Amino acid sequence: MHTLPMLTVERIETLPALPAADVDRATAFANQDKAPATRTAYRGDFTRFRLWCMARNVSALPASAETVAGYLAAEAEAGLAASTIGRRCAAIRHAHKLAGHEPPTNIEAVKATLRGIRRTIGTAPKRKAPAVAEIMRDMSRAAPTDIKGLRDRALLLLGFGGAFRRSELVALNVADTEFTGDGLRVTIRRSKTDQEGQGATIAIIHGGACCPVKALKTWLDAAGISEGPIFRPVRKGGKVGESRLTAKSVCDLTKSYAGKLGLNAADYGAHSLRAGFLTSAARRGASVFKMRDVSRHKSMEVLQGYVRDADMFRDHAGAGLL
Repeated sequence: MHTLPMLTVERIETLPALPAADVDRATAFANQDKAPATRTAYRGDFTRFRLWCMARNVSALPASAETVAGYLAAEAEAGLAASTIGRRCAAIRHAHKLAGHEPPTNIEAVKATLRGIRRTIGTAPKRKAPAVAEIMRDMSRAAPTDIKGLRDRALLLLGFGGAFRRSELVALNVADTEFTGDGLRVTIRRSKTDQEGQGATIAIIHGGACCPVKALKTWLDAAGISEGPIFRPVRKGGKVGESRLTAKSVCDLTKSYAGKLGLNAADYGAHSLRAGFLTSAARRGASVFKMRDVSRHKSMEVLQGYVRDADMFRDHAGAGLL
């Protein structure tokens, strides 16, 4: 019977270190383990934490549990939402892990502080108002007839018609779309719930006077876009740029058009397009399964929430009691 020779400590110690290029390649992949939007948010969060530490002459990396707990408490007192503070904590944890340090967020003192913050200020998210079908039609009609207006109209209607997340909407390329006799097929290469890029294809159906399919085709033809990003900046003079719009642009644009209608712009955002589609579909009695075909929700409980909101006053248990 043959046995494998055991490596001695001396032999292990004399092995050469892994080349820097190999380490850099591994590090590059490790840095891609989060979605681009998450990485951007984490960078901003950790920068804020580092500046807070610098102002107090304490270490940010590695940070002590007392430092992190104190920082989270300061953010809570500054009026931040519990969800934002939780993300700040996650960013600090992620930065320590990537740097090879034991995350101070694992210490009970930090966990207890975070629980106390959630208990004190609550965790219910402030939801954006849904841009339901009636509002969406008014928004699209408020768009001017110039090249920028054509882009805005296409973005709003497509964002609504496909229940897109803002990151998905701005990531779309011409190659991801296929115009058919029934409407439009759109391939979403990657999304919040599909970080590994398995992809999904959804159908956008033809509409009436505010048809998302027609609006998209009008924009692409007018802008002369045949490949690359669909939604792009429009500079002064109507010149269409080569880059793609940012996710924040979708939020700003939605707020702008809500304001044009006399609505409170602060109540609206990019999620209003997605929420508007789901709320409107629920009101019309659409099946949650058909809704999920478009929205691609992983959680039926989350999707069912839109149905509950839409049906809140329908067949109410208190009807006729008083």
